Amino acid sequence: MRARRPYLSLSFAIEHSLALPVSAVIALVWANLLPVSYARLADALAFPVNQIGMAFFFGVAAKEIVEATTPGGALHTWRRAALPVIAACGGMAAPALMYLTIVRVLGSRELVRGWAIPCATDVAFSYMVAKAIFRRHPAIPFLLLLAVADDALGLVILMVFYPSHELRLLAGGLLFAAALIFAFGLRKAGVRSFWPYLVFSGTASWAALFAAGLHPALALVPVVPFMPHAARDRGLFVEVPSARDTLSQFEHALKIPVQIVLFLFGLVNAGVAVRLHGEATWAVLAAILAGKPIGVFGAVLLALVAGLRLPPRFRRADLVVVGCASGIGFTVALFFATAAFPPGPLLDQAKLGALLSVVGAVVTVAAAVVLKAGRFSPSAARP
Repeated sequence: MRARRPYLSLSFAIEHSLALPVSAVIALVWANLLPVSYARLADALAFPVNQIGMAFFFGVAAKEIVEATTPGGALHTWRRAALPVIAACGGMAAPALMYLTIVRVLGSRELVRGWAIPCATDVAFSYMVAKAIFRRHPAIPFLLLLAVADDALGLVILMVFYPSHELRLLAGGLLFAAALIFAFGLRKAGVRSFWPYLVFSGTASWAALFAAGLHPALALVPVVPFMPHAARDRGLFVEVPSARDTLSQFEHALKIPVQIVLFLFGLVNAGVAVRLHGEATWAVLAAILAGKPIGVFGAVLLALVAGLRLPPRFRRADLVVVGCASGIGFTVALFFATAAFPPGPLLDQAKLGALLSVVGAVVTVAAAVVLKAGRFSPSAARP
């Protein structure tokens, strides 16, 4: 029995996605005690982790969405699948407007450029919190699709309002189309191994986004739907021994590597000097914690009035909790902050606000307790 304990501990860590919060704490302590050595490490690993490694995490996240939108899935039919995208739009508009209002009240015109920072949702961290509350529930794929749509729209915002270098959309678009055509050809040819999809289509998609001047971390998201799959929704990083479809094998093969990527992701991005707070810190934090749930809930309510439908077993109370979980900007918000401000005090203040948005995890749990959602519902307590 003792020999199995390390394996059980590893399984527990994977099941609860502990790699990211653990590495975030390490990064925070390291950056404040030994800032020079931390900066060297973060600079060296930023590109391979953020732009290459995270593509695999988003690929596995896309697997959850694909299964949830197939017949029998929690988000099947376009009316249900459209709701998370609409929620993402509301969850970006409300925080941006709230941030601009706060900045105007403060009279700090130099902070206006940071309006996009509270629009971000950290897919990994928000998923981890939602999974701890809901377990197997349609709220989980709903939040995943919301977060991925949020990040996709965020890339458009970065491209239009914060271009980092010259955009080459024509060349990137042609290569991207070739990547998807090849993936379609693999599917039509009945290719069951996920490796050709990953190596050929995935690499071409990554190169296309990079060449176009866009962030390539979402490169596998459009490729994953072409992989043969079964209608199964068991959650991220959950092994299904009986599953032999291509998509499940893809998830199984990447389970451990993705945890390593998440650990490195937190280590590279979460190191912020806590002493560097200011107006930008509180503007970002207030806008994301309050604006996200308001925007998500308000946008979905309007969509329901228009005739769309929530997934089965998905209550409006659950929607409030999901909105709170989407208010964890964390590392994705750090990307936006880096794009919005040049190195200096404003950037440091904004990054601290993005980091402190992890408080949204506490807010999410509190909302679930008060609204009796997920594991806190009376039905969950029944044997």
